[in-house]
Amino acid sequence: MSKSLLATWLDIVADWRPTFPQERTFRRAVRQAVGSLVCLGRRCLSRIIWTQGGQQRSWSGEYFLHSRSPWEPQTLFASVFRRALVYYPGRLVAIAVDDTRLRKTGRSIPHVFRQRDPLSPPFHVNLMLGLRFLQASLLLPLHRLAQAGCRALPIRFEEVPPLKKPSPKASPQDWAEYKKMTKLHNLSQSFVQTMGQLRQALDQAGAAAKTLVLALDGSFCNRTCLRAPRKRTELIARTRKDAVLCFRAPQPSRRFYGLQTFTPQQVRQDERLPWKQTKLFYGSKRRKIRYKEVNNVYWRRGAARLLLRLFIVAPTAYRKRKNAKLCYRQPAYLLTTDLKTSAKQLLQIYFDRWQIEVNHRDEKEDLGLGQAQLRNLHAVPKQPALVVAAYSALLLASLQAFGIERGKAYPLLPKWRRNACRPSCLDLITLLRKEMVDHPELTEHLDIHLTDRALTQAAAA
Repeated sequence: MSKSLLATWLDIVADWRPTFPQERTFRRAVRQAVGSLVCLGRRCLSRIIWTQGGQQRSWSGEYFLHSRSPWEPQTLFASVFRRALVYYPGRLVAIAVDDTRLRKTGRSIPHVFRQRDPLSPPFHVNLMLGLRFLQASLLLPLHRLAQAGCRALPIRFEEVPPLKKPSPKASPQDWAEYKKMTKLHNLSQSFVQTMGQLRQALDQAGAAAKTLVLALDGSFCNRTCLRAPRKRTELIARTRKDAVLCFRAPQPSRRFYGLQTFTPQQVRQDERLPWKQTKLFYGSKRRKIRYKEVNNVYWRRGAARLLLRLFIVAPTAYRKRKNAKLCYRQPAYLLTTDLKTSAKQLLQIYFDRWQIEVNHRDEKEDLGLGQAQLRNLHAVPKQPALVVAAYSALLLASLQAFGIERGKAYPLLPKWRRNACRPSCLDLITLLRKEMVDHPELTEHLDIHLTDRALTQAAAA
């Protein structure tokens, strides 16, 4: 048979072998990874075991994979990172970084805490019980090769737990130590560590000469992230519309910052600065956008004496219906540390950043990320990372096996979705299930015996 999605996926995850201490541990991890992809219904670990055909075997080893076996989950992404760099022939490598939350209901789960619900309305903040993870996704510029949008491949998924608060009866010294440690252990500090690890991973993948560009949302546009030391790494992040910016003081003044200040919103409203225009690929085709650019600015409270570049993207017009009136989205205010790259390339990277939100949706809705019921301190961060690594390998396998666009290998879509230009996560999962049933010889070495009846029985368990 020709190269299939399943065969390509197995070839990618074969690089996981050095991560695990034993061959049987490696096979068990691959079985759980493919089971988490093709499982029907809720993705709890017992249903994943049943999907593999292991309902009559001891399940303790499946749980010990995460709680006792010494393996590093972040090394699973190295294979995808190295193989996907072929889509970056140029100087820049773009990566989107964002945090995500997995809902939990058990209060005894390690590192679970109450946090702001991102789905709460803006007029009423709700709380949720869950875990917090920091994800990095490689943004593949597929629109350079075909009429298809960017595809984001997760290359890191790491838990970011908060510090435990002292009890109300704790001494003032304990509370002072807690406040001191919160400045060293928070989401921004975790991002700084991740930034260095991504640069190191890029060098190990053979791309030491390339520049790493990290696309961030507004929560990472702060002094901790901007002032951190960076090696061959640039940032582009969304900023506040009321951030106080300035230029360098004119020489020979002894001042460093100029006395005249301005905000991004004032730059947008200033009619003396003309709008520029370029074409970017988003929404399945190339569209014109308007933007303003201000070079060599300083953000005194955020980046101190670091030179920055300001972009203001004009609101995009759209209609809710064909004959409805024009509505406008909110403008975007961006700050970047990259002073050399063209505005079109940087804006395209930030527009592609939205694909990491697609990753979050696929992981939670289609793959049931966070639904596995684990209580061990070591197992809680490992099992979600294994699922995300399997999902990332699946996205890359689809590109290597069938190309960028949605071809004849996938089943025909219903009439209302026939304009889809690339396969969705559910398309890939459906095809993977079909190939596992039609070609059991590909997974025979993993001791997986999958049938359509076994899938439905496991879903009803």
